[in-house]
Amino acid sequence: MNTMTSAPLAPLLDQLFAEADRATSPAMAGLSHDERERLIHSKTEYLDFYGRLKDLWLPVSRQTGELLYMLARSTNAKTVVEFGTSFGISTLYLAAALRDNGGGRLISSEFEVSKVARARQNIAEGGLADLVEIRAGDALETLSADLPDCIDLLLLDGAKSLYPEVLALVEGRLRPGALVIADDADYCPQYLDHVRSPTSGYMSTPFADDIELSMRVA
Repeated sequence: MNTMTSAPLAPLLDQLFAEADRATSPAMAGLSHDERERLIHSKTEYLDFYGRLKDLWLPVSRQTGELLYMLARSTNAKTVVEFGTSFGISTLYLAAALRDNGGGRLISSEFEVSKVARARQNIAEGGLADLVEIRAGDALETLSADLPDCIDLLLLDGAKSLYPEVLALVEGRLRPGALVIADDADYCPQYLDHVRSPTSGYMSTPFADDIELSMRVA
């Protein structure tokens, strides 16, 4: 038995995924496909776009959550940074891995205030609050200072257009062998070009349908 398969976390995740499935967004429904695509790729309108999506959970899938847990466990991660807390489902998987690794620190960033409040509640209900710090605000500011000197794992799951900028903030602190998991990375070709370049200091490969898994090698 581990943290993932026991109470309070296992039933909490069931509840949260069910709630996420029921969530709707009138603001999102009112956007045309072309407008959604434009906003997803924008580096200047991301606050407005994701503000409109405040009612949507935008969670990782169960399979991706389990992958995050396994990657953090198998690498014995102690320090994790997450871009895009949302309501905290991915945060719970990563924090559970830290708990089962014997402890650690997870720094997550989320700009939508209502999501920050609910994520903190969910993480407390999961019994993992002592491992998690959620920084409220734009990640380009919240992750620009006061990060651990050595980071074992980075999850990118916020505004897709900002993946290169957020990686740049954290990159110098990634230890050799550190993992970077980018969800829906296909929305940011600039990011993929960087991590897949032979001179970037990463080994990188597409993983599943929508994840780019990269390892810092230099």
